[in-house]
Amino acid sequence: QVQLVESGGGLVQPGGSLRLSCAASGNIFRINSMAWYRQAPGKQRELVATITSEVNTDYADSVKGRFTLSRNNARNTVYLQMNSLKPEDTAVYYCNAVALGRAHWGQGTQVTVSP
Repeated sequence: QVQLVESGGGLVQPGGSLRLSCAASGNIFRINSMAWYRQAPGKQRELVATITSEVNTDYADSVKGRFTLSRNNARNTVYLQMNSLKPEDTAVYYCNAVALGRAHWGQGTQVTVSP
C-alpha cells in the first residue's frame, strides 16, 4: 500500500507561481511512476505531468514550459512547480502513484488562480 499526502495549494493571481508537494509513504520501493492530475468543476480529471522511476518527465501540452515536475528521492517527495499560472489552471490537483500496476491517489489540493 502507498499513501500520498499533497500540500501547497492556494489562491494566486494570474501570472503567479505555486509549488505543490506530494509525500509518499508505505511501499514506496514498488512505485514505478508518479504523476499529477487535476480536475476542474464540471470537467473530467486530466493528466498534468508524470515522472518515472528513471526520472523521465512528460507534460500535458497546456502546461509545457510553465510547469516543472521533480522528485527528491531522499524525502520520497515529488514537486510540481507551477509558474505563469492562468485562470484555466484552477482545479483540484491530485497526486498519483502507480505501484505494481495499481493506482494510488492523494486527497487533492485546491489551486485557484484569480485576480
